[in-house]
Amino acid sequence: MVLLNDIALFVEVVKARSFRGAAEALGMPNSTLSRRISQLEKAIGLRLMHRTTRKMELTEAGLIYYDRCRRIVDEARLAHEQLGQMLLQPGGQLRVSLSVDFASVFLAPVIADFCARYPDISFDFDYTPRHVDLVSEPFDVAIRLGEPADSGLIARKIARLHRYLFASPEYIRNRGEPAHPDELLLHECLPMSTDNTPHWALFRGQECVNVPLQGKFLMNSVGMIKRFATLNLGVGLLSAELVREEVNKGELVQILPEWQASAVSVYAITETRLLPAKTQCFIDFLKENLNQMMLSSTSKT
Repeated sequence: MVLLNDIALFVEVVKARSFRGAAEALGMPNSTLSRRISQLEKAIGLRLMHRTTRKMELTEAGLIYYDRCRRIVDEARLAHEQLGQMLLQPGGQLRVSLSVDFASVFLAPVIADFCARYPDISFDFDYTPRHVDLVSEPFDVAIRLGEPADSGLIARKIARLHRYLFASPEYIRNRGEPAHPDELLLHECLPMSTDNTPHWALFRGQECVNVPLQGKFLMNSVGMIKRFATLNLGVGLLSAELVREEVNKGELVQILPEWQASAVSVYAITETRLLPAKTQCFIDFLKENLNQMMLSSTSKT
């Protein structure tokens, strides 16, 4: 509101004890300042000060108004300075919504490094597969896999997960190893319920094969898909980084290694583009380090 700006100008005039001194301090013409104060008096309906060529004196109404307004202006200035410090020196509590599986495998080591770099930032994590409401719920940022459903929010892509086919050695011995994606029709597949497609699209260069999903399981947890695959219950479409430990232990092996599914994008979602330093630093740190992790895991696949 223009009225609030005029209140700040009024306070500066009283502090300077003259229009000329306040105008010089504010870097604005004396005539403009005088006009703005007159507009303020007209809006209030009372004269706030007596003006002569030599001095300025507050009226009774002006004294009361200045006492109240000075506190408002000082509080506003203090709030502005504190927000500026937040931008320059990241600190405070960061409230983050995460999916459990992705957080435990991918984010935990990255967050450990982030804490070492920014010791003044603390965390409040909420692990849930649901899409939280960033408008009505007290979260600074949500980390989610897949395309955002709410176009009214701000989504920043921070990583891409490349997915490959994995199964246990015992499952392969019992069911045989497929030589082509078409042969997956004869296998137990372990799909995600959130994929929203009745098939897997697998690529080899420019070649694409759509595999109808066959199987008795449907899950919304990649952690459970990985676990079922190690228990010889089927073929999972998983990222290499997610199953690195199981592959190293010999619990899972990659099948159809020349084929992969389209990558899943990872987003940092916020309500607004105007972020405090703690949130912006966290998103930037995740993007840099997750991409390095993905490149490393892809090169080893």
